[in-house]
Amino acid sequence: MKRKRKFALPRWLQTPAYLAMRSLIAAAMTGDVETDVRAARILARRYAALEKGRFRRTMDALGVAFPDMPEEERRRRALDAYEHLFTLAVEVAHTPRLITHDSWANHVRLGDLASALPTLLSGGPAILITGHCGNWELLGYVLALLGFPMHALYRPLDLPPLDAWVRRTRERRGLMLIDKFEAVRQMPELMRRGAHIGFIADQNAGDRGLFVPFFNRLASTYKTIGLMAMRYGVPIICGQARRLVPWRDGADAAEGQAGAGLASFHGEAFRYRLDVLDVIEPRDWQDQPDPLFYISARYRRSLENMVRRAPEQNLWLHRYWKSRPRHEHLGRPLPGALREKIRALPWITEDDVARIEEWTLRDGAALQKA
Repeated sequence: MKRKRKFALPRWLQTPAYLAMRSLIAAAMTGDVETDVRAARILARRYAALEKGRFRRTMDALGVAFPDMPEEERRRRALDAYEHLFTLAVEVAHTPRLITHDSWANHVRLGDLASALPTLLSGGPAILITGHCGNWELLGYVLALLGFPMHALYRPLDLPPLDAWVRRTRERRGLMLIDKFEAVRQMPELMRRGAHIGFIADQNAGDRGLFVPFFNRLASTYKTIGLMAMRYGVPIICGQARRLVPWRDGADAAEGQAGAGLASFHGEAFRYRLDVLDVIEPRDWQDQPDPLFYISARYRRSLENMVRRAPEQNLWLHRYWKSRPRHEHLGRPLPGALREKIRALPWITEDDVARIEEWTLRDGAALQKA
């Protein structure tokens, strides 16, 4: 059964709307990348000044993730995050033209990929996850360009002609897009063929998701990734495409971090580094008392580490902690069984457990007042 689109233009309006969108994209690409990026940064600052509610939400989310970060630094990071998002829109528009078999090395460095190479080269299936931190489109796009079979789950656009154009431009380089509403039906055949399937895995999964720590606060996490890895016995590769900026990545390093952020970037635009932060192998969860909890918590930890590497490149507008577990809705403390599961995670300290319990009490109290 086909999914009904939330926003459906009459058929006779779809082609004119598509042509208008393509014209806007073409207009945005009339200059060089550096010029377009400078314009995007200016627009980002103005947008942040106008959207005070969303900017406050970004500040609050940074406060959850980095409780010791001074408010002035959070404000700067929040502005940088808006700049990153607007810059990313420009880069996505330029990607099909700039990232080709001949030119990708001008814009992308291959970083620490060694832990994933045996899986990628084996010809067997794998799950690849990333988050909304850095350039989440670029990771799968470049790997597909380099010859690794790559499929990515995505939500189809509501304008069919525009959706078809996006699919054509991505699939031209080898990145096959899968309608997430059709994924369950296609998954067995893809796994049999040894496909690598990509997910953006940091969204809130709703009240029925699996709650695991994310910056020491319980966050709802999709069960699909862990269940699929367990069912097919495939590894999970946690990777990131992180924008390179001079103050962090070598050039102009003597200036330090005083001028941190995209506003201080005077190097070549559209330069990224691809890294694999973790590979979760089937043997890692086979002896765990709750394999699904372990897998979900471990890849959430990798997503957290991606954010820590570049907080200003994260999409903080996502409401990561919106959904709350049942015990908080009932106004109860962290259940003992869940506490022990969390405590058993190798990277969790007693201070982390205390912080998670503190957030549970605060979130539960807020729910009771609502």
